Amino acid sequence: MPGTAPAPAAPAFRSPADAEAFSAAYDALLARWPVPFEAVDAPTAYGTARVLVCGPQDGPPLVLLPGGGATSAVWYANVGALARVHRVHAVDLVGDVGRSMHRGRPLRGAADLAAWLGEVLDRLGLDRTHLCGHSYGAWTALQYALHAPARVDRLVLLDPTRCFTGMRARYLLRALPLLRPTAARVRSFHTWETGGLPLDPDWLELTARGAAGVRRRSVVVMRRPPAGRLRTLTAPTLVLAAARSRAQDPGRVVEGARRLLPHARTAVLAGTSHHTLPMHPADELDRRILEFLARP
Repeated sequence: MPGTAPAPAAPAFRSPADAEAFSAAYDALLARWPVPFEAVDAPTAYGTARVLVCGPQDGPPLVLLPGGGATSAVWYANVGALARVHRVHAVDLVGDVGRSMHRGRPLRGAADLAAWLGEVLDRLGLDRTHLCGHSYGAWTALQYALHAPARVDRLVLLDPTRCFTGMRARYLLRALPLLRPTAARVRSFHTWETGGLPLDPDWLELTARGAAGVRRRSVVVMRRPPAGRLRTLTAPTLVLAAARSRAQDPGRVVEGARRLLPHARTAVLAGTSHHTLPMHPADELDRRILEFLARP
């Protein structure tokens, strides 16, 4: 059976009922993880990071960073395949919803986020690792690879936002009501973005409860890295864009990655949108990730 661990003190939820609803939704998605895992709390100067660890202890390490509001539980559809080979560490992002606690140093920008992730890797005993992220998690992964290149073996970026291109104006306009989120608004926004593609109801419940229930968050504002800095990236990188993303133009994502990253491989995934990743299409996504990480 999958492992469990008690939740640390909750973020600033609007009410005890909101905290309870979010925790129930989080645990419901974790119950669908197909492999046993250990929930580890890693203390840092920025607070405590919740990390879900699974896979063979001698497997090459792989750290997974979710999109904003998605939590580490979002990898339920991928972890079965990834953990057959890799020692997987799925992290709740600091300052976002989930079970990582932001208590301590403030998060002023990308440098603080990279410093936090470095401390998490220290606590996990990972001198080097593969790093994979989606959306805000992909931006975080890229920032860390630029910050500490000696610690990243390979980098996988899933529909990365504000890394190589801007976001679509229509997407940003549709997201404006989420400045005052309700569960209904969050569900409506994700349903619109996915445009009829499969959207897991348990994950949708988790994101809706998290966005609507938390009083405030300290997610770092994403700013695109300068082109000159991107060209210094040393880690072999796989960039996978969502063909039906309403968040950004997939063609501009892959064109920017090819132009700016010296060691990038790119592809556009058919039949997927920004918010169906990484859950759908999980089989194709897992195959591409594993093949890339296994390359000599």
